[in-house]
This record gives sequence, structure tokens and C-alpha cells, in this order.
Amino acid sequence: MSSAEAAGRVAELQRAGKTIVFTNGCFDILHVGHVRYLSRARAMGDWLVAGVNTDQSVRALKGPERPVNSENDRAEVLAALECVDCVVLFAQDTPVELIEQIRPDIDVKGGDYKIDDMPEARVMAALGGRVEIIPFAATDSERFSTTETINRYKNR
Repeated sequence: MSSAEAAGRVAELQRAGKTIVFTNGCFDILHVGHVRYLSRARAMGDWLVAGVNTDQSVRALKGPERPVNSENDRAEVLAALECVDCVVLFAQDTPVELIEQIRPDIDVKGGDYKIDDMPEARVMAALGGRVEIIPFAATDSERFSTTETINRYKNR
């Protein structure tokens, strides 16, 4: 969906008493860590919006060799997951503008984030929402990292 379409749908669902969960990422090479994370995020509410970095913003964040998969392919794969209700592309380095437009109830991040370091935490507080951190298991951050997966492949 476009951000405007998603914002409209979110507003409808919230009027009906539904809880909207938002998360975001590059989701370049979808792996089991992503699927587990997205499933846990979806379990926190009634509708999950996944913000996906555009190709340009992935290059800015991860370097010129990324993304491996195009923004449209990444969005389509995420949209096919049962736990993801809506996918929205965004071009900024952070999802702040998208969160301001969509106005979710909960913003979910992975265990490598700290709420105090997240610019979107202030926005969520201003909107009356909250941020939830899903902790990783001790080995998840390395085992399920897209960057580590790519590095293991290159080193074969």
C-alpha cells in the first residue's frame, strides 16, 4: 500500500477498536529470524504494518552492494507472510515520517535497539503509543543476520 492508503486503513481499524503494530527494516534476504520476529510483532496486536526501506535507503544504510533483492521483491515476499497485514515502502533513513503518517499503537524493534537511541520513540510517545523491544536469543543476532548470511556465502 502507499503510506496514505495504509494510514486510511489504520484509522478505520483503530476506530473499530483494533490495535495496530508497526515495524520496519530492510528485510533484504528474508530468513527465519525475520519470520520469528514478524510473528512475535503481529502477536502484539490485531494488524501488522511492515515498513520496508527502499533500495536507495538500503544502499545508504548498508552500502553499495545492497540490497540483494529489489524493494518490490522484498515487499512482495513480506506481504505473502500470514503475519504481515500491510507493507509500505519508505525512503528515509528512519521510519519517523511514516510512523507520523500511519499513527500505529505499537512500534516494535529487534533486541539490538535501545529505546533511548530511537528517534521514533519520541514520536510514538507524542502519539500516545509505545515502543516494544523483542529480545533476541543469545545466538540469534549472528545466526540470523542478513549481513552475516551474505558474508558466510561470500566466504565459501
